[in-house]
Amino acid sequence: MTDDVVTESPWTDWRSVTPARLALGRAGAGMPTDEVLRFGWAHAMARDAIHAALDVPALDAALRQQGRDVIEVRSQASDRMTYLRRPDLGRVLDPEDVRKLQAMKASPSDVCIVIGDGLSSLAIDRHAAPLLAALQPLLADHVRCAPAVVIATQARVALADEVADIMNTKLSIMLIGERPGLSSPDSLGIYITHAPYRGRNDAGRNCISNVRPEGLSYAMAAFKLNWLIREALRRAVTGVDLKDESDLALMAPGSGSKTLPRP
Repeated sequence: MTDDVVTESPWTDWRSVTPARLALGRAGAGMPTDEVLRFGWAHAMARDAIHAALDVPALDAALRQQGRDVIEVRSQASDRMTYLRRPDLGRVLDPEDVRKLQAMKASPSDVCIVIGDGLSSLAIDRHAAPLLAALQPLLADHVRCAPAVVIATQARVALADEVADIMNTKLSIMLIGERPGLSSPDSLGIYITHAPYRGRNDAGRNCISNVRPEGLSYAMAAFKLNWLIREALRRAVTGVDLKDESDLALMAPGSGSKTLPRP
């Protein structure tokens, strides 16, 4: 198909500022062929992100290079199809892993970090280790972390609550692959929950979304996460009782902008 049979949308200029599928133009009564092909490619990327298995050995190695100990657990969803059809099983630890965590007899600490594959293992493969590398220096002086980072497979957000409860921490931090979109197959989400326990209500969580180079940068996500952790520990709340006001710190006079991340 040649360009002269495509009718351009009058909003074509908007495409320079967003990856959203808008102002596609038309060829006759349908979409131009190149846009149909791009849609198919994006849909395939989203499906691959959901069904691909998390590369646990590579993530384990990357975290250990940062000086972290690592524990691997799994949910009660035995495989990917079960995980997709039974969300409830993805929120509960496998009994064998419950015993493994209990055997650690972890001392009380502030934060337990759990990395779950969620609905996009691609997001975890690409962004979990760089994000934690950006976060580490911010937490070093005021937060006691659990003795190991937990990698969880076939995991939903709530799985972190059970893990953190067993590991005796005040907060659960879940880094998880978000549901892929047609322009974002690799978005990483972060959920912060105070006083975690199995069955915790979602209203008790704060969320940072769309962490990736094309969205929220690692430095900015680490800055927001550090702010929420500090305030959650200070006020002993998360969720609807804790609003993300970290942006105010960026605007405050004399806030030491040289230490703040670029948006």
